[in-house]
Amino acid sequence: MTINDVARNAGVSVATVSKVINGRYGVAAATSERVQEVISDLGYESSLVARSLRSLRTNVIGILVAEFEPFSTEILKGASRAVAGTGYDLLAYSGSAHSGGDVGWERRSLSRLSGTLIDGAVIVTPTVVEVRDNVPVVAIDPHKGPTGIATVDADNDAGAVLATEHLIRLGHRRIAFLGGRADLESSRLREEGFRGAMAAAGLPVDPALVRVGGYRREEADQPAHDLLSLPEPPTAVFAANDLMAIATIDAARDVGLRVPEDLSVVGFDDVPEAVAATPPLTTVAQPIQRMGVEAIGLLVQLIAGTEVTTEHIRLPTRLVERGSTGPVS
Repeated sequence: MTINDVARNAGVSVATVSKVINGRYGVAAATSERVQEVISDLGYESSLVARSLRSLRTNVIGILVAEFEPFSTEILKGASRAVAGTGYDLLAYSGSAHSGGDVGWERRSLSRLSGTLIDGAVIVTPTVVEVRDNVPVVAIDPHKGPTGIATVDADNDAGAVLATEHLIRLGHRRIAFLGGRADLESSRLREEGFRGAMAAAGLPVDPALVRVGGYRREEADQPAHDLLSLPEPPTAVFAANDLMAIATIDAARDVGLRVPEDLSVVGFDDVPEAVAATPPLTTVAQPIQRMGVEAIGLLVQLIAGTEVTTEHIRLPTRLVERGSTGPVS
């Protein structure tokens, strides 16, 4: 459907239709109403690219993710709720589709989208924060932490302390840690919180009980099996995200251990998969959807040129107790 179709059906010129679409003066109210009715009936929408070339604005915010996995999907839910009433549309874009998720995917994504398709971007877990382009950017949980650009993240260290202290209160002393990717600040902080809570309780951390699971369920499968197959296996595992925790529950089932009777498991994130696990997963809840809400609010201010009170929003975490943890047997 083109602007010519709208003009023909409304019985006006293309120039008149253009004035109505762009809110310019010089069109009678009755004519404008008729054109709007035809636009609605035909489902006409002007080209984002053409509109941006005219006004230098698209009224579209981009949400850039490396992939659509549980964490980024929850971010999108919050962002879509927050964008309502702002006058902006939301464009979700998987930035690693052509690059395999390697370092720098966000730069390439911004180059493709900024200037003609989006007025600003929220980038979820960017690999770099030295992103400079012609649109405002907000980062959620960047790989290297909050430096360089406006950032929203959660209190990873405090959340890990909550998880570890919960296991200690249940009587566990031989507690394993299944960490995320070594290049991520969130992974480092969660391990730091685990070690700090263990030290505060006077408990040593056995190096054999610290493994890397990569934040992915499939990558965590072998490390989880290795932990549970040790001559002296742990009685509890704190996994640095829910997907690895669920992989640990699966591994326990494979080797004949019951959760939580023989093994307690705690995750981190509280994605929907956590409550659907068998048994339901005890986890540290990040306010993931709220992170999306806060990022959109911050970005809208930056696009408008409004002075923001802070460019780093850190949200609290909390422990959610479910059926995957219990007293040491």
